[in-house]
Amino acid sequence: MLAAAGIGCGRIPGKPGPGPEVVRPDEVLDFPALYKQNCAACHGENGRNGAAISLANPVYIALAGENRLQGVIANGVPGKLMPAFARSAGGMLTDSQVSALAQGIVKQWGNPNLLAGQNPPPYLATLPGNAEHGLQAYQLFCARCHGANGEGGPADGISNSSKGKLGSIVDPSYLALISDQNLRSIVIAGRPDEAMPDWRNDAAQPMPMNPMTDQQITDILAWLASKRVANPGQPYPTHP
Repeated sequence: MLAAAGIGCGRIPGKPGPGPEVVRPDEVLDFPALYKQNCAACHGENGRNGAAISLANPVYIALAGENRLQGVIANGVPGKLMPAFARSAGGMLTDSQVSALAQGIVKQWGNPNLLAGQNPPPYLATLPGNAEHGLQAYQLFCARCHGANGEGGPADGISNSSKGKLGSIVDPSYLALISDQNLRSIVIAGRPDEAMPDWRNDAAQPMPMNPMTDQQITDILAWLASKRVANPGQPYPTHP
């Protein structure tokens, strides 16, 4: 009888058993969980088809690099829509979580040998830009899809465009929300989720073309920057 009683004393009747281990939010280091919670709303559930730049783009990842990705995640882009996520910059994530996000993006969507032996334009601009020359380069490489003056055009080759027309890239509100660096990254790395080619090959052109040069890219950005206005978001003027 004593032996039988001893077997049953390991747990008091009616007392709850041990529950699942509780993980504090600042201890989560799982990339899918961190990405879903902090990034998917803007960059898309699978790193693409979001409002912000596609992260599931190995060209962009190779261009930016893990250290730069980590810096942008940590500190955001001042004055634009990308917030700072690191606690040291006013965000909610620990340094370990910021690192886990940057490493996860590279591991999930990167290709370390993608640009081996090639000479891509640098991530950061190093040359002065010329807006007049930029319009000429824009018309050569970009106008077929984005319109002669950037006001939008037929989405030639954009298979997933539901409207069949691309929006304006010179709209003052759009230019107010996107940084020069973001524009540069898109021009160089393209947007595979929108069938936009990278700097090496404009697939929308009827004939093969040489890759865009660093100077042409910088000039195109100077032309786009010249379209910014002092007070974006104001009502558009009415015309008689």
